[in-house]
Amino acid sequence: MGGTPRPPDPGGSRAAIEVRDLVVRRGGRPVLHELTCTVPRGRVTGLLGPSGSGKTTLMRAIVGVQQVSGGSVTVFGDPAGSPALRHRLGYLTQAPSVYADLTVRENARYFATLHGVPAAEADRVVAEVGLADAAKQLVSTLSGGQRSRASLACALVGRPELIVLDEPTVGQDPVLRDELWRRFHELARDGATLLVSSHVMDEAARCDQLLLIRNGRLIADDTPAAVRRRAGTDDLDEAFLRLIRDQETDPEAGPGTSPGTRPETDRDGAGDRPGAATPDPRRSQP
Repeated sequence: MGGTPRPPDPGGSRAAIEVRDLVVRRGGRPVLHELTCTVPRGRVTGLLGPSGSGKTTLMRAIVGVQQVSGGSVTVFGDPAGSPALRHRLGYLTQAPSVYADLTVRENARYFATLHGVPAAEADRVVAEVGLADAAKQLVSTLSGGQRSRASLACALVGRPELIVLDEPTVGQDPVLRDELWRRFHELARDGATLLVSSHVMDEAARCDQLLLIRNGRLIADDTPAAVRRRAGTDDLDEAFLRLIRDQETDPEAGPGTSPGTRPETDRDGAGDRPGAATPDPRRSQP
């Protein structure tokens, strides 16, 4: 993949994202419980956990479109959602977020226009996600996996410094999934910071750093090797299971599930704070 390395953020901390005592409630019930974590710069950090554990809610808080009840989230030292961050961040949602009645290329070029970068930048990312042969196809004619990659291309336009990807490999075949992970690490080597969510634990070993959450609580924040050592096993799946059982047995030992509390499940898009509207390219064209 490659490209021009991103310059270091002047005066910034080593963390790209800092989350402090984050609380999110939905209908009066907790989704995230005073969650604290950091995401290091220039690395691929995996956000792992079962479906409904709070991964999407945390990601939406990081990109600044989730209403929160307490705590703070900063990105490159600025509050999440700040206008200054808009062109520094790329975000891929679980559901494809592209216009079905435009082609893959038209979608990517539209996002290039929003970022003020040349059309060639859009064509580059379309090729990098493996859609060069489908560039002229309407998104409505693509398979589910291709639509996800079209959305990914739009998220990568402009070489964002922080790339937040919500389950980007869902629906991809094993070959394409492997290719995407190699590209994620290439982006990190070029200086980008990636936060990648998944509920598939075998993807954890591909990450530099891991955040494991369950029921809205953080139960691990470390490298894959350190997680294995802490759990006393070489198998990451078993390590996660042991950590979950430890937290359930002794909640006071660290972030875990408190007895008698059953958090609301994580539903993409529920409880969002309205963000800046993206204009419809079909209306902006002459």
